Amino acid sequence: MKNIAILGSSGGNLFNLGGKDPFKLLEEIFNQCKSTDINVSAVQFIGAEVSMDNAKASSKASLFVLNDQKVEIVYKGTLKETNEAALQEDDKIANEIKNGHIDGLIIMSIDPKNTNKLAIQAAVEKKIPIVGTGGTAMATVSSDGGNVISTSGTTGTTNRTRAISFVSSLAKHWKMNFRPAFTSSAGNTVERSSSNPFKRINIKGIMTSSLPAFISLALILALSQIPIFEGLGDVFDIIIGALPVVLAVVAAKQVSDLDEVSIVAGVIAGVLSVEGGIIGGIIAGIMAGLLVEFLFIKFIQLKFPMTTVNIFAAGLSGIISGLIVYYLLGPIALSAGEFIKFAIEQAINFNSVLAGMLAGLLIWPAILGGVYHAAILPIVLFEMERAGVSFLGAIDMVALVMVAAGINLANILFPKQKDAIPVATSGFLINLGFGTFVESAYPFMFSNKIIFGGAIFSAGLGGALVGFFNVRGTAYVPTFVAPFASTNLMGLIIAMVVTLTSAFIITVIANKLLFKK
Repeated sequence: MKNIAILGSSGGNLFNLGGKDPFKLLEEIFNQCKSTDINVSAVQFIGAEVSMDNAKASSKASLFVLNDQKVEIVYKGTLKETNEAALQEDDKIANEIKNGHIDGLIIMSIDPKNTNKLAIQAAVEKKIPIVGTGGTAMATVSSDGGNVISTSGTTGTTNRTRAISFVSSLAKHWKMNFRPAFTSSAGNTVERSSSNPFKRINIKGIMTSSLPAFISLALILALSQIPIFEGLGDVFDIIIGALPVVLAVVAAKQVSDLDEVSIVAGVIAGVLSVEGGIIGGIIAGIMAGLLVEFLFIKFIQLKFPMTTVNIFAAGLSGIISGLIVYYLLGPIALSAGEFIKFAIEQAINFNSVLAGMLAGLLIWPAILGGVYHAAILPIVLFEMERAGVSFLGAIDMVALVMVAAGINLANILFPKQKDAIPVATSGFLINLGFGTFVESAYPFMFSNKIIFGGAIFSAGLGGALVGFFNVRGTAYVPTFVAPFASTNLMGLIIAMVVTLTSAFIITVIANKLLFKK
């Protein structure tokens, strides 16, 4: 295990690239250090409330140090006062270096002639490895004899890419194994093995995360039906063209999660894959995500400056992935998407009522079995890719949302137990107000077989009506908006009302029977 100290300030250019939030900046370095045998044993960081390029002696600042392995603010005052308070920590770290308790330094926009003078002098004497950013400071440290093994500017970097660069350089110097660490959506730090990159690919997650773009499409379509907003038809076409880009960006960031580097790679790949449709966008984004991390690590190993690493990794990954889809995979991806839509249309043309009824009957088992987001939602998005509306999207609104709303309404007006009213009320309001949270009906469905059977029956009935009226629409929008975002306003309204009423009546009957029993 090697011990390091982190010295730095919020900096000038660094301030705009993560330095204004020292806790997050330092947390990322700690996360990366946990991926190898490196321990952060000391911190001296001065965070100003403005960029150091514009800071004055009277500007407000804080001193961050490490106490019991936790970063804390130990002093607040003017920048001049904070610098003076930091001298004590500088002396302490210098002594730790001299006594052999600190093996390396990470420095960012430091002041080697004043606030960090003693620590840098000790590091030069002990010849411990130093990595960091800040052009002027790094040049001064090098000229003073510091053992600088990696240096870079901050332009184009992020907290994560800088941290990976720092720790990667130190680990390589000490001949340690290092795998970049990434923070999950739950806030837990997890390591991602570069030997198993395909485990990071989650098509369901990519589709679900991209859903807001498709809902935006549906809302624009609804507004364009109003005479005063007819001009939004052009906006509708623009959003359709942007869908592959959205999916590519989401895919790239999900696979590599190198912050802005991943996003830029995804954008470039997505723009080049537009002709391949949403499947082309997903493929390009996945390739960009895999490639950007590979190139990022490779360029660091080749000791490229950090700014160059970010620019090259993002640019080359996006271009290579996008061109592969543009010239090779795009036509195949587009054909695959068109085939899925063709198969759905053929089923509807054969017997739309039967197709709608079957879809309605199967949609609850699908969501309960965990295959809704993996199978049905992607098909909905494929349908919406060209027209902004979907047959299965209308089924979703009618057979899921309206059924859940009917069950919840029954438990508000005729509950079997009074404590069910708050739960049902919350679910009902979200069902109608946002077109989602169908899971709110689960407690009632699972507690009574009649309600469960009624939900399936009502969903099938609603699906049949969607097929009868040949409606295309969408879910995940307020119920009062859904008819206007469909191809048959009155047809969808009838299907929604009938389905809600059916689920309501059956649930009321079930509650009354259970109450009597």
